[in-house]
Amino acid sequence: MLRLTLAVLLATAALPALAADATGPSRLFTGADLFDLEQASDPQISPDGAWVAYVRRSGDVMSDRMRSTIWLVDTKTGAQRPLAAGPGSHSSPRWSPDGARLAFVSAAEGQSPQLHVRWIANGETARITGLPDSPGAIAWAPDGRQIAYTMRVPGDPVTLGKAPPKPEGAKWAEPLRVIDRVTYRADGAGYLQPGSEHLFVVAADGGAPRQITFGRQDDAGPLSWSKDGRTILFTSNRRADWEREPNDVDIYAVDVASGGLTQITKRYGPDFAPALSPDGSRIAFLGSDDKYRSFTHNQLYVMNRDGSGVRPLTPTLDRDVETASWSKDGRTLFISYDDHAKKKVARVTLDGRLTVLTDALTGGQLDRPYTGGSYSVSDGGRIAFTGNGPSRPADIYVDGRPLTHLNETTLAYKALGRVQPLAVTSKDGRPVESWLVLPPDYRPGTRVPLILEIHGGPHSAYGASFSTDYQLYAAAGYAVLYTNPRGSTSYGDDFANLIDKKYPGEDYDDLMAAVDAAIATGVADPGNLFVTGGSGGGVLTSWIVGKTDRFKAAATQKPVINWISEALTMDGTGFTSRYWFAKQPWEDPMSYWSRSPLSLVGNVKTPTLVVVGAEDYRTPVSESEQYYAALQIRGVPTAMVMVPGASHGGIAARPSQAAAKAAAILAWFDRYRTGARPPQE
Repeated sequence: MLRLTLAVLLATAALPALAADATGPSRLFTGADLFDLEQASDPQISPDGAWVAYVRRSGDVMSDRMRSTIWLVDTKTGAQRPLAAGPGSHSSPRWSPDGARLAFVSAAEGQSPQLHVRWIANGETARITGLPDSPGAIAWAPDGRQIAYTMRVPGDPVTLGKAPPKPEGAKWAEPLRVIDRVTYRADGAGYLQPGSEHLFVVAADGGAPRQITFGRQDDAGPLSWSKDGRTILFTSNRRADWEREPNDVDIYAVDVASGGLTQITKRYGPDFAPALSPDGSRIAFLGSDDKYRSFTHNQLYVMNRDGSGVRPLTPTLDRDVETASWSKDGRTLFISYDDHAKKKVARVTLDGRLTVLTDALTGGQLDRPYTGGSYSVSDGGRIAFTGNGPSRPADIYVDGRPLTHLNETTLAYKALGRVQPLAVTSKDGRPVESWLVLPPDYRPGTRVPLILEIHGGPHSAYGASFSTDYQLYAAAGYAVLYTNPRGSTSYGDDFANLIDKKYPGEDYDDLMAAVDAAIATGVADPGNLFVTGGSGGGVLTSWIVGKTDRFKAAATQKPVINWISEALTMDGTGFTSRYWFAKQPWEDPMSYWSRSPLSLVGNVKTPTLVVVGAEDYRTPVSESEQYYAALQIRGVPTAMVMVPGASHGGIAARPSQAAAKAAAILAWFDRYRTGARPPQE
């Protein structure tokens, strides 16, 4: 089996920069630059609005990882200081209600993550737990005396039979692993160990933690304390058939002293992210009715504390509400949602009036420009958020003003590809929001090779934000076209569900219309078209080359090739057959086959590279292997790139692998590209 070696490709990607050493560093963006990037995330503004604690992710060339540290930035001056920046990983900063302390999670090298508390006035830090696993969903009690969190509690493994006695000192094989759960593995986590996530409380000045929820089912945050500190709200699915109904989660209240549970919501569908109002009389939460559609947006609801009087606050907002938090006075709520490829923060009154406060949030993945970003609000209503434009990764902003400039030293002298919007209308008259990234040295009026890059999901959205993949492609002389075809989020349920039970399908027409528009602008060379995409974008890449020969080469990344096999091997067992098809695979196999790219492989003539993470459990490796095998059998030029140790969501998590993957795709496209190559600086 032919496989491109990532180490060799990474070395090749660095050659232009090395070749420029005699005259100075390259002004082009290179794979080596990925190690120099930094990104802000999880901004937490202090209750008085004077400080922002945030997670600063920085490339570490020696460990080949993005290392997380916690920094404090003064909202008046922008002055920064490290709060937790030693060896290891540091994350999840959370202010105490009075703003005098900051809780966070810190993991020293080779040790399990622990909960720490920093006293801001004197700078002292104390580790307050000694846990076997990582704490999550940290939430301070209103009086600041306790901290609640979630953590996995190990369970007993299932056994069948008994092995013979093992002699002392003998070296035997690992014991059998017996699996009886519906979902037995998860992308990024691998095969799941026995156990469940539950709630704990611990004194804020240290001591033994106490478990307060139990059972086989998982309990999840975010957690919300009652004003008197006697109750915590959380989310769980405690149905008897919870494994086969994973989306039917509800809101529960647990009595902190006794562990008694009260179910608050009971409808069929997800209800989650509960938040008690400051006076304790109301609960705000997010949720939707599950009608087995491929996409349903979550609304903001409010109800009485006992679960009565449920009413939506955003019935006319046809967008997916992602977060919600109360204002200090309890009169309004702050929410975030995507709208037309921008993440917004808005204020919602209790009678449903909505006011947008900012639409400038960005952040999340570095490799591709997905919508993203996070925010927090002070007691006085100041908003701290992550944001930036398409030329920089996310920084910290407060009141719309940037407080950090994390990448100026690295990127200020780099010649980056310029991102510009592209007007696209599909064949049925629908607008398709799209963008072009031009090579750094692009001269108006000249045509250049074009890479169509397709987002995954398929229910997600790209925006005008920074992308390392696109900058690497542009530095190699390619224009990059990216779009939000039908099925994308942030344009309403109707647009997203144009692909409900018929994906892939007419989204193909949207993508071809975007390519035609790029050619019509005079930028794209119609004789040098290339296509790639990951996950849902990999599905569409494989679908495209089965329907047209207009692309010189393709690179399908972590695709679904055969919906029958994917539905029965993906980590979310039962998801595909419930939400993307009307029947089970054995009930209507042809509906699965007719939408599988493998059904079109007999048409493929386009040289196609297949890329997949070696530990992908979302669109399992077997999907890519099927397609690679079919292409080889047919004699279509192909190669397969395996990314060692990479999951589906983590295929670009290691900087060296992210750079090498982009280099592999460029090397494949360069093999079939015609015409002159751009000069290397």
